[in-house]
Amino acid sequence: MSTRMAGSAILRHVGGVRLFTASATSPAAAAARPFLAGGDAVPVVWGLRLMSTSSVAATEEAAKAEAKKAGAEKKEVVVNSYWGIEQSKKLVREDGTEWKWTCFRPWETYTADTSIDLTKHHVPKTLLDKIAYWTVKSLRFPTDIFFQRRYGCRAMMLETVAAVPGMVGGMLLHLRSLRRFEQSGGWIRALLEEAENERMHLMTFMEVAKPKWYERALVISVQGVFFNAYFLGYLLSPKFAHRVVGYLEEEAIHSYTEFLKDLEDGKIDNVPAPAIAIDYWRLPANATLKDVVTVVRADEAHHRDVNHFASDIHYQGMELKQTPAPIGYH
Repeated sequence: MSTRMAGSAILRHVGGVRLFTASATSPAAAAARPFLAGGDAVPVVWGLRLMSTSSVAATEEAAKAEAKKAGAEKKEVVVNSYWGIEQSKKLVREDGTEWKWTCFRPWETYTADTSIDLTKHHVPKTLLDKIAYWTVKSLRFPTDIFFQRRYGCRAMMLETVAAVPGMVGGMLLHLRSLRRFEQSGGWIRALLEEAENERMHLMTFMEVAKPKWYERALVISVQGVFFNAYFLGYLLSPKFAHRVVGYLEEEAIHSYTEFLKDLEDGKIDNVPAPAIAIDYWRLPANATLKDVVTVVRADEAHHRDVNHFASDIHYQGMELKQTPAPIGYH
């Protein structure tokens, strides 16, 4: 059988007779015309098939995403259950709104005691006290030159330094307690509370002053030098180390007082208080930056008292553990 005869037989088998007998201009012919021959109906059917395929693909993607999410939730539950660590339920504020902070909890918040005496000053009498006093005064000079009256950035730098002594002192007392098998009188916790409180000051001022790259570099340098210097100083003489911190806090009180003056004079915008500050210090919802600086200054005054007190204990020839620590004093 020739190729031509075989082709005719195939066309008759698939209905080719109707294709050639129908009128070329009739709707039936147009509908039956093959797609490659330029038929009009086939593109419509082809479009419907494409729409159907897209819809199916979207449905499959949604199903995969839902399964992945369910798998992740299931995995998290398994991990928590395996280690015995269950996530706490959603915390709420007193007004019933959701608590959004994970860096501190509602029971760790407090109302600052702003009635504390801000004018107290320890007059240096001994050689160590004078060295501590003038060491702090010498550190103030370059700070004044660099930051001038940019108190937001100045506060940020101050808090990165102020949060170091409590951590160093608490760590060294912790190690000493382990070596000597003895209690610390609560001073480990008191000093770590101070470090945490100073860190929260930093977290607050980070919302107010956006540090530039060179200020961040300066923070890294200053923190590295100060940590090692204070660590060595505390090992050699705890009474000297605590006295240095006491004078640092006195300078902090002075800096925040100047900050408040510029806020009151309108030289610095009294912007709304950051949300983290409102929750941490239990400030009113309409609190401003002035309110934040006021409570931070009160905290620094309390840290001043604690560190001068600790130094006085050492000067009297006693150890810190012999006197109960002022836990929660700030």
